[in-house]
Amino acid sequence: MKLSTRSRYGLRLLFQLALHYEQGPVQLSDITGREGISGKYLGQIIIQLRSSGLVGSVRGAQGGYYLARHPSQITVGDALSVLEGSLCPVECVESKQCERAGECSTRRVWSILNDRITEALSGITLTDMLEWHGKEAGAASYAI
Repeated sequence: MKLSTRSRYGLRLLFQLALHYEQGPVQLSDITGREGISGKYLGQIIIQLRSSGLVGSVRGAQGGYYLARHPSQITVGDALSVLEGSLCPVECVESKQCERAGECSTRRVWSILNDRITEALSGITLTDMLEWHGKEAGAASYAI
C-alpha cells in the first residue's frame, strides 16, 4: 500500500497546526515555508481537512488555520481517511460482499491486514507525533 502525496503532505500540515495548538491560527504561507510544500497544493488539502471538521479557519489579517480538536483527539487514521478515503487493502473486505467469501483462501489475510492497519493508524495521535518530534529534536540538541 502506498499513500498519496496528499496524505503525506496533509499529515505534515496537521502536525504543524498541532505544533502551534492554542497559539492562534497559523497562516498557510508559514506552513509552506517550514515544510517546503507548494502553497497551491496545501490550499487544496486544507479544503478537505476543513470540510471534514479536523481543521477550522479564521479570516482576516490575523487569520489562518487551527486544529478543531485537541491534538490528542486527532489520529493519523482520522487524517488519512479524510485524505485517502478507505485504506482497506481489498474491496471484498471493505464491502463485506464477496461471492467467494465461503471458499476464498485469502479473505482472512486481507481482513487481518485491514484490522491491523486500522488499529495502528487509530492508535497514533498528533500528540504522539509531537512527543516523538520533541524527543528526536532533544536528542539532536545534546549531540557534541
